[in-house]
Amino acid sequence: MYDVVLSMITAFTLTYLAIPSIINVAERKNLMDEPGERRAHENRIPTLGGIGIFAGVIFSIVLWTPFDVFQDLQYILCSFIIIFLIGAKDDILPMSPFRKLMGQLFAAGLVVFKANIRLTSLFGLFGVYEIPYWSSVLLSVFTIMVIMNAFNLIDGINGLSGSISTLISLVLGIWFILVDQIEFAIIAFALAGSVIAFLNYNFTPAKIFMGDTGSLFIGLICSILSIKFIDIHQSIPDSIYAFKSAPAVAIGILILPLFDTLRVFVIRIIKGRSPMAPDRNHIHHLLLDSGLNHMQATAVLVIVNLFFILLVVKYQRLGNLNLLILLILIAIILTAIPYFIAQKRKKHSINSTKA
Repeated sequence: MYDVVLSMITAFTLTYLAIPSIINVAERKNLMDEPGERRAHENRIPTLGGIGIFAGVIFSIVLWTPFDVFQDLQYILCSFIIIFLIGAKDDILPMSPFRKLMGQLFAAGLVVFKANIRLTSLFGLFGVYEIPYWSSVLLSVFTIMVIMNAFNLIDGINGLSGSISTLISLVLGIWFILVDQIEFAIIAFALAGSVIAFLNYNFTPAKIFMGDTGSLFIGLICSILSIKFIDIHQSIPDSIYAFKSAPAVAIGILILPLFDTLRVFVIRIIKGRSPMAPDRNHIHHLLLDSGLNHMQATAVLVIVNLFFILLVVKYQRLGNLNLLILLILIAIILTAIPYFIAQKRKKHSINSTKA
């Protein structure tokens, strides 16, 4: 338990001390994010905040994790380094989408094949229980890719991706402590400590952004924690801390990045556009268009994500499919509120201009 607390303190301290130097270097070398039509900021902001997050997490994990207990950690650390290099390269000099995808697939493959972190059962979701090996591999790689890029996609306003990842990592980290999986608790709390330190510089007025370096790295860690959360339920069926609908509970914990990504992809496909084509249709954009500022929108979304976490914990006995349907229906209803408010404001603004 002490190792978990110390991992969080260590990660927080290192990231907190590193970020000012990173800001200074980014400003001197002109590594800045420029304002634009799809940008939610009006000033030039340094990128590369993810370097500070990465440094804090890696140092803390290496320092406090018992390697004799967690021998597969080396492969997880290798995947971290790959994603860090991809994100840093893309933040400094944008990469082609294909090369980014190949790098992400390589990192996901390391996690699944070498660290053996994969989904082995769906616990009855869609009638599926034990998953054959190669189907398990494909599903696990796909899950890692989706979660990793989902965090990248929600990183559009100050504090959002960092706040959501902190909430998720703390929830999962506490659960890992309860089921005596200290090595994964250390990873979760190291991430939380590092991101909390980063948020001190990312809340409005933002002094730095995490960039792809940070968002992809955070997404990778959250995907590993989530898959492990689901899979551990295979070995603790009688534990008082075991959830009855583990896959649906995991989706509920990650609801904001997952639902937002699904939502914007569906909208783009319906409109005949590429799912990867950028736009201003994310939930955080709807909240901004509804009249909220960055910090208000971030606070609303964190509270909503927390609401879903409490919801899945309370109604875990509904079963995976029923709980998943409930999550999607509530998410659609809640998303419709800022959408209609934003549309009403837009219509009012057009009418005012004509008048």
